[in-house]
Amino acid sequence: MMKKKSVSARKASLVLFLCQMISALDVPLDSKLLEELSQPPTITQQSPKDYIVDPRENIVIQCEAKGKPPPSFSWTRNGTHFDIDKDAQVTMKPNSGTLVINIMNGGKAEAYEGVYQCTARNERGAAISNNIVIRPSRSPLWTKEKLEPNHVREGDSLVLHCRPPVGLPPPIIFWMDNAFQRLPQSERVSQGLNGDLYFSNVQPEDTREDYICYARFNHTQTIQQKQPISVKVFSMDSLNDTIAANLSDTDIFGAKPVTERQPVLLTPTGSTSTKVELRGNVLLLECIAAGLPTPVIRWIKEGGELPANRTFFENFKKTLKIIDVSEADSGNYKCIARNRLGSAHHVISVTVKAAPYWITAPRNLVLSPGEDGTLICRANGNPKPNISWLANGVPIAIAPEDPSRKVDGDTIIFSHVQERSSSVYQCNASNEYGYLLANAFVNVLAEPPRILTPANKLYQVIADSPALLDCAYFGSPKPEIEWFKGVKGSILRGNEYVFHDNGTLEIPVAQKDSTGTYTCVARNELGKIQNEVHLEVKDPTMIIKQPEYKVIQRYGQVSFECVIKHDSTLLPTIIWLKDNDELPDDERFLVGKDNLTIMNVTDKDDGTYTCIVNTTLDSVSASAVLTVVARPNPPFDLELTGQLERSVELSWIPGDENNSPITNFVIEYEDGLHEPGVWHYQTEVPGTQTTVQLKLSPYVNYSFRVIAVNEIGRSQPSEPSEQYLTKSANPDENPSNVQGIGSEPDNLVITWESLKGFQSNGPGLQYKVSWRQKDVDDEWTSVIVANVSKYIVSGTPTFVPYEIKVQALNDLGYAPEPSEVIGHSGEDLPMVAPGNVQVHVINSTLAKVHWDTVPLKTVRGHLQGYKVYYWKVQSLSIRSRRHVEKKILTFRGNKTFGMLPGLEPYSSYKLNVRVVNGKGEGPASPDKVFKTPEGVPSSPSFLRITNPTLDSLTLEWGSPTHPNGVLTSYILKFQPINNTHELGPLVEIRIPANESSLILKNLNYSTRYKFYFNAQTSVGSGSQITEEAITIMDEAMASRQVDIATQGWFIGLMCAVALLILILLIVCFIRRNKGGKYPVKEKEDAHADPEIQPMKEDDGTFGEYRLFSFVSSAPF
Repeated sequence: MMKKKSVSARKASLVLFLCQMISALDVPLDSKLLEELSQPPTITQQSPKDYIVDPRENIVIQCEAKGKPPPSFSWTRNGTHFDIDKDAQVTMKPNSGTLVINIMNGGKAEAYEGVYQCTARNERGAAISNNIVIRPSRSPLWTKEKLEPNHVREGDSLVLHCRPPVGLPPPIIFWMDNAFQRLPQSERVSQGLNGDLYFSNVQPEDTREDYICYARFNHTQTIQQKQPISVKVFSMDSLNDTIAANLSDTDIFGAKPVTERQPVLLTPTGSTSTKVELRGNVLLLECIAAGLPTPVIRWIKEGGELPANRTFFENFKKTLKIIDVSEADSGNYKCIARNRLGSAHHVISVTVKAAPYWITAPRNLVLSPGEDGTLICRANGNPKPNISWLANGVPIAIAPEDPSRKVDGDTIIFSHVQERSSSVYQCNASNEYGYLLANAFVNVLAEPPRILTPANKLYQVIADSPALLDCAYFGSPKPEIEWFKGVKGSILRGNEYVFHDNGTLEIPVAQKDSTGTYTCVARNELGKIQNEVHLEVKDPTMIIKQPEYKVIQRYGQVSFECVIKHDSTLLPTIIWLKDNDELPDDERFLVGKDNLTIMNVTDKDDGTYTCIVNTTLDSVSASAVLTVVARPNPPFDLELTGQLERSVELSWIPGDENNSPITNFVIEYEDGLHEPGVWHYQTEVPGTQTTVQLKLSPYVNYSFRVIAVNEIGRSQPSEPSEQYLTKSANPDENPSNVQGIGSEPDNLVITWESLKGFQSNGPGLQYKVSWRQKDVDDEWTSVIVANVSKYIVSGTPTFVPYEIKVQALNDLGYAPEPSEVIGHSGEDLPMVAPGNVQVHVINSTLAKVHWDTVPLKTVRGHLQGYKVYYWKVQSLSIRSRRHVEKKILTFRGNKTFGMLPGLEPYSSYKLNVRVVNGKGEGPASPDKVFKTPEGVPSSPSFLRITNPTLDSLTLEWGSPTHPNGVLTSYILKFQPINNTHELGPLVEIRIPANESSLILKNLNYSTRYKFYFNAQTSVGSGSQITEEAITIMDEAMASRQVDIATQGWFIGLMCAVALLILILLIVCFIRRNKGGKYPVKEKEDAHADPEIQPMKEDDGTFGEYRLFSFVSSAPF
């Protein structure tokens, strides 16, 4: 609720003015509407206030205006009416107020100098232009003058005055020589703002006779030239010589050299000066000083800082330039000229004044009859401008009275206006530096509502975005606007809608159900009008699979996806950008329906890729970064520093890491002295390190190279560093892997690994080989050899130990004393066989053999172990010629027993034992015979079932391939199988061992039986063999079935039954072949023969197995 306050009548009128200003009508910029509405004149174009014209061309003074009806134009000149009809040289353009003054056909521009003002008038008021001051440009010639030559002493200052003729506008000044070349300027020689040429100090090279000042008048495009000025610079030496030739006894000037002088200001003069500049202009302050050496100029603002971003220094800092000055730039500016002898300064007091400038310019006002309104005219300046009002170009004090109008300083208040109140008002703001003139009309209109938005206009928006439905309108008084949805809908209200002052209906968040027809109604007291518009809300476009960040190796292939979902009525277009620019014109870039593929990726493809999806209503985008990685570029600029005898520092500059950080650097070296062209690994350092201290060996001509490594791989090697040859020295180390092993019973072969070239540490690498028999008081025997890695000592005893050492030496001396190793002279075959060989048979397939060790002296070499040779002589159950296989078991070390596995039961075997050393085997022990006991037999070789009848089957079989003893009998078990594959009772029959067939009788007809058959020895039963068979069908039943079978109905039934049985048989057969087990089979598997289980090795005495074979011709 508003609080009540008592206010004066003046303040009340101001409040009223503010309220009415808000309610004033706005006229839409609709061309058709503007053509129909009455409107006071408005000046649209005019010439500048200060109009300098070319006196050689026609003068065109512009004045254009608009209004309804179209305005008429008139002019004043110097404050009085300018009757253009009385001057044949002056014409006005048709339908325009622009004047054309014909100068080219005899007129003179000077005759038309003056102040012109244009008035545009119609029945609603009159608008006026600015006062346009017409002045023809002038480019007068230089007055003739006699210029004396300037004789100047070297080091003195000099000013060459230009003093150009006063022109309009002022000319542009520059200095040139006779060849039309600009004279060079510097800190010492420069042109001032007034056009004069200043020399801080003259030098002999300044002597010339063609210093010419030029003035260029741009309006007339002419250049005026001053008479050339001559300058002659003389030195003290040349002056003394001239005087001495005439007055030999007089020394006027003395013989002093050029005298240095402290700075003195040439311009401005004195210690202080003032400067007035207008707001918005460019402030130019100048200081030029004389002195030797040439002074340097510096600028400061007393009590403040020079304005940033608006301050510039020109003419070698002699000119301070501040653009767009404001009142804040007023103050004291000090220039300081300084050289090594001292300084001079000058203070310029700057005052910034201001011509009038607008704060609030008056604006056109459209009112309805009876409404209120205001015109405001506010301006500022320094000094503060005076505000005056005019009505239709006449001072408001003498203008016709209007009861609805009241002037209150810079404001005109209108109350209850009528159509006759329409006028154009002018506001003039002026001070001593200029003026502002603005036209603003008051147009009082009475118009019924009009809707300017086209009928049935279709709006389409995306769901969840704002919808703006236009209802541009006009009327006077201002119409009220209402919106309806649908043909018979109620008026729209509520928070879900926003109603704008210009008639627009805003739906902040449009949904699919917002689709429909909307009606806009405009009404005022003069009438009512309505208009329909239509809204369609579309589904938004979405990127449902956006491109993702990719890291790809150089020359690989990469693909970005951009899968979209959109409204079916909108047609999307997909555009791909790289780094916010078009894709490169390259055939490697393949744009698919919903992806972008880049083939053979290169480094320049690195960047951000953006998928932009556009429809007529919306646009969405998604971006992803592509990082192209590769092996690093090789390091470069390798440098060796700090060279010492055993070390050097290597440094390098890494190459480009190609988007994959360098993890480490590998340093390699080449020995150009011993292995040129071969590079060896030296060391490696972390990727953050670019220097390394390297350990060196003597007598190596080093070159180094560096390889950078990242996750992608290794770079190419860098260029090799410079070579560095280290000094020679004694060897640091001796050969490695020294051994002494005899190759013959009477020699000792000493071998070693030779030193590499860089290990030699100097020229003349040799080896001192020394040896002596161990545990014998002998002296060392030595020999020096070169270029070999083996030495043979002959005439040694068989297999005796020797102490051996090999020492490196070169031309500078010996390596440190080497360590000793123990070797042996050559071996010979053992001399004796093992004795007391015994065999203990453990079971039918395993035996244990014992022997006594031989004396070590008879081994004559390194004892490696014992070999047991054994072979099967005969089977005790079968007599036949057979292929004999000799088997060998080796038992490492000094063993005295071993296990013989895999023997055949009920067989006779022989064996012998031999000792083994590095040379070979010794003599064999006498053959030892042993026999294995009986075992269980193998399965019968076959089982056949033949001659099936109604109640009998015939069985035939073959004896086991390996009886493994004396067969005692055969065991036959059988049982019936019904149609559901269930097993019947089991029947067992024992058969003598000498039988090979059997007829089973009293069986059931048409029945399947399963048979289990195996052999037995006294040890037990062997593995069994199985078979199945079926007895045949009864003959009588078969004949009855034949009778039945003659019936047609039965034939079909039997066919179906037969097919079903066939299917069942196939299933049974498949199941059986896949290992399906009957209960008896499972029982057999559960009671497997214990003698065929795998045997465990007894305390590691099973030896290495070898097989030899031979054929025995003796019968067993």
